[in-house]
Amino acid sequence: MTQSQQPIVNLAAYPIADKAAPARAQTVERFRSELDSRQYCVLPGFVRPEMCAQLVNEVKQRLPDAYANSSRRNCYLQRMGDSAMPDDHPSNTFFDASYRMLAYDLFEEGSLLRSLYTWEPLRAFVADIVGAQTLHLSEDPYQPANVLCYGPGDRSAWHFDSTSAFTMTLMLQAAEAGGDFKISPHTRNDDGQVDAGKLQKLRSVLNGDETHVVTVPREPGALVIFRGCTSVHCVCPVEGATDRLMAVFVYEDEPGVIGDPEVNLTVYGPRTALAQ
Repeated sequence: MTQSQQPIVNLAAYPIADKAAPARAQTVERFRSELDSRQYCVLPGFVRPEMCAQLVNEVKQRLPDAYANSSRRNCYLQRMGDSAMPDDHPSNTFFDASYRMLAYDLFEEGSLLRSLYTWEPLRAFVADIVGAQTLHLSEDPYQPANVLCYGPGDRSAWHFDSTSAFTMTLMLQAAEAGGDFKISPHTRNDDGQVDAGKLQKLRSVLNGDETHVVTVPREPGALVIFRGCTSVHCVCPVEGATDRLMAVFVYEDEPGVIGDPEVNLTVYGPRTALAQ
């Protein structure tokens, strides 16, 4: 199934297929402005409801193969603290996280997930929003489009994303309760450093102060683009029997990019090492 046969994206609300269309330019400008000012933008109903339901079915078929991942890390995704810093420094503040991960290679060629990820108009649309000249498909066997699966008690702790200039996620299925996505914009500089003002702000967030925290609404079918490298964020613990399912799409600034094998081993499990 391709976009031309039966659109996955709600093209009536998001006219992104025709690059020359004035409506597309207006849509890009709207969400680029939101991303620049807030560090995140939400595109509700980006995927058509019936297509979102089919994506959920694809994911559920692969759930037995998901890799269960649990860890205790600081907001910089480090397992070890910094003895040179005070005990209450973010480097020495640790949180538990757990989820199951479905890697890209577990989805067949022609699956809806792969079709959406590889659809060129989507990639061009995202590039225009984030201000990239061109975005390329990841060549990694596991990372291009994957799905985070959160069951009861699972969560993503407060963290910064490590490398990408932006993060792009698609909510497929919401939990019965919990699972809120929270973000504190501008808690780190573009160069990855934390000045005195941002350090105090980050400390307060990690200590439970939500003065500078935004809870971002995430309905099924909503696409979210955010600056995860400079804005600390988390997914709150999931409650209830319904899994929270969220796809993550990874595009690259350069062609031919393959991910770090150590990262793949940690995130997607030992089978990645056996495949090398």
